[in-house]
Amino acid sequence: MRRYGKHTDEDDVRVRPSRKGSRPRTHTRPKHEDAAAGMVLTVDRGRFTCLVDGRIITAMKARELGRKGVVVGDEVALVGDLSGAKDTLARIVRVEKRTSVLRRTADDNDPYERVVVANADQLAIVTALADPEPRPRLIDRCLVAAYDAGLDPLLVLTKSDLAPAGPLLEKYTPLGVPHVVTSRTELADGEAAERVRESLYGRVTVFVGHSGVGKTTLVNALVPEDRQRTTGHVNAVTGRGRHTTTSALALPLREEGSWVIDTPGVRSFGLHHVDPSRVIGAFPDLEPGTAGCPRACSHDEPDCALDQWVAEGHADPQRLHSLRRLLETRELREGD
Repeated sequence: MRRYGKHTDEDDVRVRPSRKGSRPRTHTRPKHEDAAAGMVLTVDRGRFTCLVDGRIITAMKARELGRKGVVVGDEVALVGDLSGAKDTLARIVRVEKRTSVLRRTADDNDPYERVVVANADQLAIVTALADPEPRPRLIDRCLVAAYDAGLDPLLVLTKSDLAPAGPLLEKYTPLGVPHVVTSRTELADGEAAERVRESLYGRVTVFVGHSGVGKTTLVNALVPEDRQRTTGHVNAVTGRGRHTTTSALALPLREEGSWVIDTPGVRSFGLHHVDPSRVIGAFPDLEPGTAGCPRACSHDEPDCALDQWVAEGHADPQRLHSLRRLLETRELREGD
């Protein structure tokens, strides 16, 4: 087979036959300097709902983007019909540089990464204290994913009227993760929503949790205008909730610049994409102690320098225990 270089004669170029003639191919892409800025609110079967100047626009991805993915939270540039009128369609021609990307895999053996959302800066891990029972390993995995993506974690505990929050919080106090505890009664009268809202001000927050924990109910309380989505009930046989959110959805709060992104309930949170060495970055009090670690240290082996660092009083032993607990989640499947 003959190979062609960058510089070829006209006779060397193969032209695909066409009744309409042909035009030379080019790698030059239109700049679309007049494109309007928007934000992707949700994705549904190749259609993207975007917010452009306060209007809801339906768009599709332009061919020039190729295989580049577009996800909820993306800041994009759009052209075409931007009126937002019924049956109109715009085109996404550019995806702006992302400030953060929250990823997950189906399990730890799956190399295929799934981007959950882009451009968030906080991850709210919603967990019920009972009905269904809390799953600390899933919480740990979400924390690892948050640290890896550079998001600040927030622990939101629901249904405190069914079980006390103290025993679960004891596991996360050494991590310094901020938390909000709510009950069903407080959620009904709006008190819980206002308390959670204080932690969301001026931020783009992703809500993650397994089904039945009250995640979507809480989001609906935070954004009353979006009550059309139906909340589900916990399956009395399996203890697992029925999914009530089928795709990620970004919703603006009443405070300027504040957003919540509701996501479908997860049954697992794979961490195949996470490099364990990046998790230590979430522990600034321990990170200096790794200077004496052997190369490629897992921070959970006999020669790890962190043991000596902590023994010399540079950090709390509970912090080292918490770090190793989180690193262990990278090696075990959730639920093991």
